[in-house]
Amino acid sequence: MSISDKTRKALEKIGLTSYEIRTFSALLKAGEQTASDLSQKSGVPYSKIYEVLGTLEEKSWIGSDDSRPTKYFAKSPSTGLETTKQKIENDFLQNKTVILNELVPLYEKSGTSEKPDIWVLSGSTNIASKILEMVESCRNEVMIALPQAGEELVKQALPKLRSLHDKGVDITILASDTMDKESIKAIKRVATVKVKKGLFGGGIISDKKYVVILLGPEVAGASSSDIVAIWADHAGLAGFARQYFEYLLKDSKKV
Repeated sequence: MSISDKTRKALEKIGLTSYEIRTFSALLKAGEQTASDLSQKSGVPYSKIYEVLGTLEEKSWIGSDDSRPTKYFAKSPSTGLETTKQKIENDFLQNKTVILNELVPLYEKSGTSEKPDIWVLSGSTNIASKILEMVESCRNEVMIALPQAGEELVKQALPKLRSLHDKGVDITILASDTMDKESIKAIKRVATVKVKKGLFGGGIISDKKYVVILLGPEVAGASSSDIVAIWADHAGLAGFARQYFEYLLKDSKKV
């Protein structure tokens, strides 16, 4: 049994060297081994094997015992991955602090400002196609607050929501208490649904970075019964919308 190329590449991407992968793979195959046996089985030169075993142990992919000579054993890949993930996250946070401390003041001095894309859309067909495009690229979570005028949108978006649900995306929908029972029943199959009284505006937040704000005619001041929407790819705005969405969820009723 040898590790597939696909898994080998994945291990390299999360930071394991080819010697570390060979050594771990040899331990999975042969069980507990001494350093010299491992050097032979893995093809890692004896002059390098102790250094490789040391880094693997530090990264929690392997463990060792107190026997003489020392024997090494593979730990669960989940343990190795968890430790690796924590290290990557800690390194990222440290680097983020260093980068922000120096570069943000420079950016602010330069006088250039962010130019996020912001579109104003009207008509449910236009809005629906923008939402579908946004939902298409969604990977982790989508949050939707639907005013009464949004029922039509739900019907159009259902097949997409179903495929997202199958892909493991978390979908939360906050619906107006005036929405008909059939629509609620349909969306309940693919999402966590909560109901709130007097929901006159709405919105969609995808993966914390894209946001659509839906305004009913009573807010948008549109002469027809059409809804108007604002779409933006601004992470700050999406973050604000998400906090507001969670605030609304707090006092809504679960269906």
